[in-house]
Amino acid sequence: SEDINTTPTPENFSVCFDLSCKSIAQLSLNQNQWQSIRQLFLPRANTAAKEREHIGRAIARMEQLVGEMTNTNKDKGENESTDDPRDHQMDCIDESTNTTNYIYMMQEAGLLQWHHIKEPVTRGFFFFGWPHTTAVIEEKANATNWAIDSWFHDNGIKPEIIPLPQWKSGWHPETK
Repeated sequence: SEDINTTPTPENFSVCFDLSCKSIAQLSLNQNQWQSIRQLFLPRANTAAKEREHIGRAIARMEQLVGEMTNTNKDKGENESTDDPRDHQMDCIDESTNTTNYIYMMQEAGLLQWHHIKEPVTRGFFFFGWPHTTAVIEEKANATNWAIDSWFHDNGIKPEIIPLPQWKSGWHPETK
């Protein structure tokens, strides 16, 4: 199987799907597609909270673009399946890997000024039920870590962005 590109660029990045990266596609965005991501960061964020909004919109847009290229556009939130293997369902491993790659590309393109990318974090195991993994960013000013979790929603919907300790406690969108 293909390896995941750990230094992704808009011209060459990996996307995982089919549950826990069973399938990996090597993709590239054209200039117009990448510009549609860059434009979501304008005007430049004047607060960290505003930048997180930009990141959320950009992740949703990346999922839409990638969905068209990989047929993952029918991916359902959580582990709900469409029961059609051609829909290439994604689990939290796929989602957190892809989201981390997308944020890395945004960071390398100079789009992030208030945050930087961190390694994905996993919660659960035996205490809270099934393990669950999310992408993470750190707010530079105060070292606050934020979960960026796109697994809860269908493809192309903005991810949940919440403080990592809250996410680690077993948080779910219905428990807001």
